[in-house]
Amino acid sequence: MLRLGVNIDHVATVRNARGSAYPDPVRAAKLAEEAGADGITAHLREDRRHIADADIDALMEALSVPLNFEMAATDEMQAIALRHKPHAVCIVPEKREERTTEGGLEVAREENKLAHFIAPLREAGCRVSIFIAADQAQIEAANRIGAQVIELHTGAYCDFHYEGRFEERDAELVRLTEMARFAHSLGLEVHAGHGLTYETVGPIAALPELMELNIGHFLIGESIFRGLQPAIVEMRRLMDEARA
Repeated sequence: MLRLGVNIDHVATVRNARGSAYPDPVRAAKLAEEAGADGITAHLREDRRHIADADIDALMEALSVPLNFEMAATDEMQAIALRHKPHAVCIVPEKREERTTEGGLEVAREENKLAHFIAPLREAGCRVSIFIAADQAQIEAANRIGAQVIELHTGAYCDFHYEGRFEERDAELVRLTEMARFAHSLGLEVHAGHGLTYETVGPIAALPELMELNIGHFLIGESIFRGLQPAIVEMRRLMDEARA
C-alpha cells in the first residue's frame, strides 16, 4: 500500500503568526493519525519559522506512527536528530530567504560531506532519506553515500500543472516515472512529495515504485474548508484509487 505522510509544518505557521500556543501542531498530528496517516512529517528549520524544538519533543512523545524529521545538513540539526532518534530523517536543502523548499538537494557536489554527515544517523537507527530532483546523477550519488531512501521533488510537476504548461508537466512526469524506476532498480526506497494536491496526486500515486507520499501545505489549507480529517481521508481515497 502507498503510505501517506502528513506534514504539519503549516499548523505551526498559523500558530506563530499570533505568537500563541494555538493551533497546536501536535493536536493536528494526532488528528492526522486518526484519519489514517501512516506517518507525520515535520521540518525543523534553522530559523524556526514554523516548527519549534518543543514541537519535536512533543511529537516524539505523542505519536504512535513514525516521525519523519526533515532537516538541513547542519551540525545543529544532526545533534537534535541524534538526541531524538526519529524513525526517519530526511535531508533537505534550506535557504533562509526561501518561502518553501525550492528544489532538491545537491548530492553529487557534496557527496563526501553528506556521506560523513548521514553515517552517525544510520548508526543511531534512523532511516535516512535524501530529498532530490528526478535526476540520475543525484540518485546515483544518494545511493553511493548510503541513503536508504530518496524522496523525489514533485514541485516542478505541480507548478507546471497549475501554470497551464501541460507539455512541460507531462515531460516532468516522464522524468519522475523514469527516475523512480531507476532508483528502485538500485535498491533505494522511493518516496515523493512537494506541492501535491487533489488534482495532481493521481499520476504520482500511480507510479508503482513509490512507497510513500509526503503532503502538507495543501492538506492544511484544505482543512480550513472541510476539516483536517476529511481533507486527509479524501487524499487517501485519491491515492488508493490511483493505485487500484
